[in-house]
Amino acid sequence: MRFISWNVNGIRSCLESGEFDRLFNTVHADFYCLQEIRLSRKIKIDINNYEQFWHCSTVKGGYAGTAIFCKEKPLKVTYGIEDEYQENFDKEGRVITLEYSDFFLVNCYIPNTKTGVDRLNYRLKFDDCFREHINKLNSEKNVIVCGDFNIAYQNIDVCKNYRESNSNKNALKEFSDEEKNNFKELLEIGLIDSFRYFHPQSQKYTWWLHNSEDRKNDIGWRLDYFLISEELRKSIRKADILTNVKGSDHCPIELELKLED
Repeated sequence: MRFISWNVNGIRSCLESGEFDRLFNTVHADFYCLQEIRLSRKIKIDINNYEQFWHCSTVKGGYAGTAIFCKEKPLKVTYGIEDEYQENFDKEGRVITLEYSDFFLVNCYIPNTKTGVDRLNYRLKFDDCFREHINKLNSEKNVIVCGDFNIAYQNIDVCKNYRESNSNKNALKEFSDEEKNNFKELLEIGLIDSFRYFHPQSQKYTWWLHNSEDRKNDIGWRLDYFLISEELRKSIRKADILTNVKGSDHCPIELELKLED
């Protein structure tokens, strides 16, 4: 079973460039999980034999949002997460959960904090509610969680030349200890980072500054992940980063699992 996760940074532009069609017609995945679709309402993409689920932002147009295209119809679809802080998380369209007989698939677009302290507080509250959502699902059956987590968790996930790049000197954003700790706590509920598990020493990145030389020079960060229940670790057949796919400032990531019948 093959899964793709991709922050497309605007689904319309990705479709217009032809990059989404090229990926779709080359990889033939069972699931395509997209983030930052930037739509105020869902659209219909002409892809035969795939169910389509959209969670668009109602806060403002052209912002955030997620979508999943899948071959097999789920038992249940849930949009958003429980919000104990009453921050209206679901208005930004950041989480879709599909339930199947033997696993949950969760597609997420975690908020970034580049706009300051208020957004950091929002992110940390979101992290708490999201972790509780995943913990609850993981107590019922295995989970596959994917998306743009907006965190480079370890030093190996940031190019060592990043701080030396002139193109980045005004764009570098350090992640806070609180953000890193929240990601660590998410893993500690019983999840593993599939790419790092499969490639413990590999330095590959999923995000580069848009319209810069950084992508060509591979000066980037790894911000996108497939996190899976520990029970699924022996099911991993492939975990990769598709750096050759253009069309966004992020590239897709791939997970292939051999699930028991």
